[in-house]
Amino acid sequence: MNDAAAHFAARLRFETDASDVRAAQLAGDRFVLVDSRGDAAWAQGRAVGAIHLPTARIPSEAGDRIPAGTPVVVYCWGPGCNGATKAGLAFAEAGYPVRELLGGFEYWAREGLPVETDDGPVVRAADPLTAPVREPVCDC
Repeated sequence: MNDAAAHFAARLRFETDASDVRAAQLAGDRFVLVDSRGDAAWAQGRAVGAIHLPTARIPSEAGDRIPAGTPVVVYCWGPGCNGATKAGLAFAEAGYPVRELLGGFEYWAREGLPVETDDGPVVRAADPLTAPVREPVCDC
């Protein structure tokens, strides 16, 4: 494999996007979606189906909450934040297969995917700069 192919193959092993995660949820794939942000961020809104496990608590709580060997997808705020990278490292160090959700919660919400708050579901229209508004998938 040439260097470029190895690079992109590695990225696909360790990164994913909101559309692919939602498709995996709907297909019933076995994984845990983890919101690694703090309590205030979680209360403000999170991806439907996510569990809340802030990065600092991953080393002490992951083993009690997520069975060993379960694939994990982590997210934080968005592309300007490296919180998901830190959470991914913590899960990897704990021995979990882990991927980072590119774009984080920002792109999950901007793509019009299901969001909930402590008060219930939130319906958001897809942002035409991040997702097709007339088709259910981006075809990428």
